[in-house]
Amino acid sequence: MSSCTCCHRDLYADELGYQACRPCESRTDSNLMALAGPDGLYAKLGSRLAPGSGSGGPSVSGSRTAPIPVRLEPLSLLARGGVVTILQTWLVDWHELLGWTHPRWQGDMQQQCDQVVKALRINLTWAAREHPAFAEFAHEVGQLRRQCEAQVTGEKQPRLVPVACPCGQTLRITLDTAGVRCPACSEQYGHSEALSLPLAERRAAA
Repeated sequence: MSSCTCCHRDLYADELGYQACRPCESRTDSNLMALAGPDGLYAKLGSRLAPGSGSGGPSVSGSRTAPIPVRLEPLSLLARGGVVTILQTWLVDWHELLGWTHPRWQGDMQQQCDQVVKALRINLTWAAREHPAFAEFAHEVGQLRRQCEAQVTGEKQPRLVPVACPCGQTLRITLDTAGVRCPACSEQYGHSEALSLPLAERRAAA
């Protein structure tokens, strides 16, 4: 392994053989930490469940149907199948790869969130070195953090910008894109390389 599978930059000599470089491992660790704890993003989602608690504009009156009693976006992140379940699925995968028994979950969803984040962080350096899907894991953790932040702060998701690969394929990136691979020619671009690609031309409407 000579390049980081997350940002695609060349690895330093002491990183050779790793799946991810130190900055990408550190960024993933920071994203995990942001989710857990009594003041973490997962805990704050609970305060965004009431209709009107988001920043989605003024409430609309005069509807013929009763309003939904909770906001579905933060609820889907809080409930089974959301943040905690996704992280637990990754931890189960790591345990299976290491030949360990499956982890056990204890307590309520907040406690389980804190437990799985702690376990993932303890084994993060191993995963950055050994796990073949570390880039997918890092991307998913980063996406979970952004989704939670969008619900907690009301900030919109980063705008996707269409850029053109020399092969003609249009790639969609954001200012925070760590790296991207062209699906057409398999060329890999790091952060600065992706941002330096020319904007893709808009096709004229037929």
